[in-house]
Amino acid sequence: MQIIRKHKGLGDTIEAVAKVIHADKVAEMIANGVGLEDCGCSKRKENLNNPDLLINKILYGSKQVG
Repeated sequence: MQIIRKHKGLGDTIEAVAKVIHADKVAEMIANGVGLEDCGCSKRKENLNNPDLLINKILYGSKQVG
């Protein structure tokens, strides 16, 4: 049985979906194919988990709206 942890923001949710559909592996293969060391997924996740984003305030309750 898999335990689902609470997501901190949109970045965590997108990461979870990407792992389920194996999009993270595809992104790594493409990045390696064009000579990049990193696909940028971790930085993108960090930016999308920003508690100041309106979507994170609304959906994840990171701060009060307003």
